[in-house]
Amino acid sequence: MLARVASAAVIGIEAAAIDVEVDVSAGLPGCHIVGLADAGVREGRVRIRGALENSGFHLPPRKITVNLAPADLRKDGAAFDVPIAVGMLCAAGVLEPAATAETLFVGELALDGSLRPVRGVLPIAAWARAHGVRRLVVPPENVGEAAVAGGCEVRSARRLDELVALLKGEGGAEPPIAAPLAAADPNLCDLSEVRGQEVPRRALEVAAAGGHNLLFVGPPGSGKTMLARRLPGILPPLTFDEALETTMVYSIAGQLGGAPLVRARPFRAPHHTVTTAGLVGGGPVVRPGEISLAHNGVLFLDELLEFARPALEALREPLEERRVSLVRARRAVAYPADFMLVTALNPCPCGHLGSTLRTCRCSEAGVAAYRARLSGPLLDRIDLHVEVPALPYRALAETADGSGGEPSAAVRARVVAARGRQQARGPRWNARLGSAELRAFAPLDPEGHRLLEAAVARLGLSARALTRARRVARTIADLDGRDDVATKHLAEALQYRLLDRTP
Repeated sequence: MLARVASAAVIGIEAAAIDVEVDVSAGLPGCHIVGLADAGVREGRVRIRGALENSGFHLPPRKITVNLAPADLRKDGAAFDVPIAVGMLCAAGVLEPAATAETLFVGELALDGSLRPVRGVLPIAAWARAHGVRRLVVPPENVGEAAVAGGCEVRSARRLDELVALLKGEGGAEPPIAAPLAAADPNLCDLSEVRGQEVPRRALEVAAAGGHNLLFVGPPGSGKTMLARRLPGILPPLTFDEALETTMVYSIAGQLGGAPLVRARPFRAPHHTVTTAGLVGGGPVVRPGEISLAHNGVLFLDELLEFARPALEALREPLEERRVSLVRARRAVAYPADFMLVTALNPCPCGHLGSTLRTCRCSEAGVAAYRARLSGPLLDRIDLHVEVPALPYRALAETADGSGGEPSAAVRARVVAARGRQQARGPRWNARLGSAELRAFAPLDPEGHRLLEAAVARLGLSARALTRARRVARTIADLDGRDDVATKHLAEALQYRLLDRTP
């Protein structure tokens, strides 16, 4: 007897329909899974047989053939255990075909028949909603993220026998209640804890307001990391669509941790030993990398020049395209990668070049060789280069009475207002504006053109760096509540090009 059960697989950040066909016929007893299934899927026949036996379903010793269609799409993981088991029960006559109509199944089975969570349920739920699937059956731990998508009935069961009872209409598990949406993290680091460093604080605000990439340069202990970790606290809250996109990435990566929806902007800070695949994605089983896990949030690379050169060069394309395309031997997938890049590095190998507190012992050749490790094309894609100097004790002591600086809430209010002005002009943040949009939204007067001409002659700015300076100037004008870009806005933007200055 032949049975068909609906399931789905995740490719990149989107789902694709998988038709699970199960045929029970006469022949040498055994189970064969075909349809370009990987080892994880093929091993499922052992898990499924044990789950059926331990749930009280004893199938006759017959030949079982499972086909996962379409056959030209590679399937991996254990999410097909449940649909294959349900298909076997339908083919054996335990379940009627009508019981599985308009129902999509995903889930892994344990040998005792319990349902275990799987990755990528949210993209599957979104696909089910878009294609009019009436009911979605998932493991209990995946109910929250499946319910976020809405549009179809989400059901679950703890064990396979409970699921069969549910499909037969004999009671079984009650409709699950989705977990309440978690609020954004209230314990974000606050800018009021930062002592001094007025210029870097201002640069952090400008970067947040326009979505600009940012580079901090300063000696060890000057506060570069402290500043970077306070950036999420001044960014606008995630919209629902942004939260949904971000949650899909975390669902595919298996990093939701039981939360139904990501509500806080991600802050990813990989160690400098991260591989290229770990940073941009890939691996034997293709998974999102750190840049995709930072989607709609912040990617912080501390000690930038300690990262491997190939990993840094791999950032250039995603920084422009806001997505990463991974091509492997058997598939090509694309993940979103719209993030703010924040980096930090020391000014020289010893870290004390230009410091008034300690003496630098590096030679000019050593400093030049150290900075040459940061390629020009990657540097051109960073909008703001800002010095974070080591502060003397008196500067720290003057603010050590607990009053601190301006809190993150006040800075966030200005950032939200500036982004509101950008949204009124169009859907793109200032950091994404093209040449035509800059001419329309940030025209320069003759004085501004003369300032840029002098900057190009003195700093040797590339065309890309020039465009980025104009984008930053547009953001500064938005923070100032101005519709036009004045010369003072352009001058402030040019001061944030530290590494373009001649020695």
